[in-house]
Amino acid sequence: MSREHGLAEAEAAARRHEVGTNRLREPRRTGVLEVLVNQFRSVILLLLAGAAGISAVLGDWVETAAIVAVIVLNAAIGFVTEWQAVRSMEALRRLERVHARVRRGGRVLELPADQLVPGDFILIEGGDVVTADLRVVEASKLQVDESLLTGESLPVGKRPDPVARDAGVADRTAMLFKGTLVTRGSGEGLVVATGMRTELGTIASLTAEARQASTPLERRLERLGQRLIVVTLGIAAAVAVAGVLAGRPVGLMVETAIALAVAAIPEGLPIVATLALARGMLRMAHRNAIVQRLSAVETLGATSVICTDKTGTLTRNELTVTHVWTAAGLARMPEETGELAPAARARVEPVLVAGALCNNAAVGPDGASVGDPLEAALLRAATIAGVDRAALLRERPEAREEAFDPGTKMMATFHRAGGAAYTIAVKGAPEAVFEACATVAAPDGDRPMDVGERAEWLARVDELADDGCRVLALADGRTSDATASPYHGLRLLGLIGFLDPPRHDATAALAACRRAGIQVVMVTGDQPRTARSIARAIDLAGEDGVEVLRGEDIPRIAGQPDALRRARIFARVTPRQKLDLIEAFQRAGHVVAMTGDGVNDAPALKKADIGVAMGRRGTQVAREAADMVLEDDAFDTIVAAIRQGRAIFGNIRRFVVYLLSCNISEVLLIAAASATTAPLPILPLQILFLNLVTDVFPALALGLGEGAAGIMTRPPRPATEQILMRDHWIAMAGWAALITASVAGAFWLALARLHLPEPEAVTVSFLTLAFAQLWHVFNTRGPRSRLLRNDVVGNPWVWGALALCTLLLVAAVFVPPFARLLRVASPGAAGWLVVVAMSLAPVLAGQIVLAFRGRRARATGTVRSARARTTR
Repeated sequence: MSREHGLAEAEAAARRHEVGTNRLREPRRTGVLEVLVNQFRSVILLLLAGAAGISAVLGDWVETAAIVAVIVLNAAIGFVTEWQAVRSMEALRRLERVHARVRRGGRVLELPADQLVPGDFILIEGGDVVTADLRVVEASKLQVDESLLTGESLPVGKRPDPVARDAGVADRTAMLFKGTLVTRGSGEGLVVATGMRTELGTIASLTAEARQASTPLERRLERLGQRLIVVTLGIAAAVAVAGVLAGRPVGLMVETAIALAVAAIPEGLPIVATLALARGMLRMAHRNAIVQRLSAVETLGATSVICTDKTGTLTRNELTVTHVWTAAGLARMPEETGELAPAARARVEPVLVAGALCNNAAVGPDGASVGDPLEAALLRAATIAGVDRAALLRERPEAREEAFDPGTKMMATFHRAGGAAYTIAVKGAPEAVFEACATVAAPDGDRPMDVGERAEWLARVDELADDGCRVLALADGRTSDATASPYHGLRLLGLIGFLDPPRHDATAALAACRRAGIQVVMVTGDQPRTARSIARAIDLAGEDGVEVLRGEDIPRIAGQPDALRRARIFARVTPRQKLDLIEAFQRAGHVVAMTGDGVNDAPALKKADIGVAMGRRGTQVAREAADMVLEDDAFDTIVAAIRQGRAIFGNIRRFVVYLLSCNISEVLLIAAASATTAPLPILPLQILFLNLVTDVFPALALGLGEGAAGIMTRPPRPATEQILMRDHWIAMAGWAALITASVAGAFWLALARLHLPEPEAVTVSFLTLAFAQLWHVFNTRGPRSRLLRNDVVGNPWVWGALALCTLLLVAAVFVPPFARLLRVASPGAAGWLVVVAMSLAPVLAGQIVLAFRGRRARATGTVRSARARTTR
């Protein structure tokens, strides 16, 4: 094999047989059947299925059909909202559906990219997508956009010169990587890796290996369901055994056990949780945050750490000229809407004229640019200074261009200056331009570029770099030979510093995160100097100062919670290191959100509790690996989504308390009845009606609340915090006892005082329980809130739910088909009076309790505030 001849076809076939085709591994697709089966793994649905089976054995087909309908409804909602397969690997594979020009058998052939093997020589030029990992063997002004791998926003120059063995991906200037784009120049490369052995393949493997953990909400609901299973089966078994031992019929006790199971299970909980999350998803969409995984909505509310990319999220992703340094001093450039003072304009104009002439970019009237980002920034700065490039070129037409060469690190253009004279405009790396300069332009005339002068200019370069600037040097010259080398005897005009300026909203958003107790960590592939500069500009660390860690420092601090808590900036981070950082925070008990836009971010986006991809500049791979996509790429959109997530968790906790307190009252009612000789005060099908209809609508209304005003001034919930804490269980037991007592009292009045037949008496207890549960929604307000001014009374959805449920209950009694199905009968005027009076008793008692608790809470808060003022 030789470079001129390339591989023989037989040798290429043998190598392809050995290493495989140049393709990324296809992911296992999640099928429709698998998604459907997943919907029936809920413990709540499994318990309902058991109850339906027992009802079928007993021949109660109406009750069986009702329970099966509940199961099907829950599964259908879950299937529709969660049906999406992981598409990240498919998006990665789309990057490789291209062809390559290969030397094979002494000829240059155009072959499909998947036919490449190690040892092939590939010809490349501007506009090509790199089809394998290549070692550069020849390069002419070769530049490559590697942003999808490294996050670097600027093209990288490539040349055959060797680099250090341990150089990171961003520093391997002698390598071209699969999936990257050649932006300029031409060259030739030797294939050294194909398929899954490439850097892109490594990232694909990380993406496939990164396990997407279940969200905190999913884990909490699962644990809650498991606890309900244990409690429900225990109570049902105890009541059934006790009844049989007391001499009651076995069939009756089995029916009672089923009633208990149905009463204890919050059948509406999965439905309400799903719909509340879907509502939150719509609200986030209105704020430019598109959530792709429904349960991720609530996870945002538990987020305690945000690992954020720098470019485009904290910055505007648009290089801007911010500094122009000439021999007359440093001038700071205004933003695009600003104006330069006449003295400053005169000082910077020669530098910007050279930058406008030595330029191949174009900027339209709307600000959209085509070409190198640095060159586009030079044109925008020239416009601010009043320099018209089109007029310049009419006055000094371009005669020749010496394209940028990674070897010389400079670019030059020759312009006719009248007669046989030409002016030369040069820009490039400061060290290279300084070597080509003989003089320096100064206000009092040109002066020699001696050793001392060069040292002063190098110090200025370092000062700009310390501010996070990318620095170019500009020079000019004159010649009478348009074919001469442009890089000698030049006159230094000055330095230009470029920054990707911070987004205007970033500082306020970071301050909001600090108030909310959320740690924000910048994770970037950029240089430490640049990261530090942006962190200072947006006040990332607050009063803690700015310490920049590198990706290689992550293993050292991974097991140190205090070091992790202090970390704010990580620079030069690789995809594997991003995964390690996320795992370190998760092991420390944090819920982690990760932002990203490139292929290199996909594994971390998938591994994080919340993966947040950029919608405008994000790659398809990143968007499909993420849980949420930001349409505006703005960091403050994440903050708004976190607020919504916190509100949703508060709403979920509120309606879970509401639903379970209603269900516990049903369990207590049936258990109490089974302990006596009294008939069951409520039937299983009636319980199912309440749990699916009259409980669900008020609970859903609670799930649509806006959230408390001070929700973003509280620290994040601990990742281990359950939906229901000890205080919530105590409160639910108290509310359930109040409701049970009122319903038992109504049932006793109907039987013992009004002497109603059993069907009418059961109807009284059924209606009393139903309306008591409806009015109980007002007991879910916070103890610090006012009686008539709180987020429950002020929620219009609550009033709509109460009106709808009242109509449904009236219809259940007076519409004959419903009445026969539920086995209810009109209790008469006296019975209705008992229903109204006894159903209002729990809410009246509840408001007295809340008023007392509110006074105590406000008094405690006043004392604490006074103590805080005293200690200041």
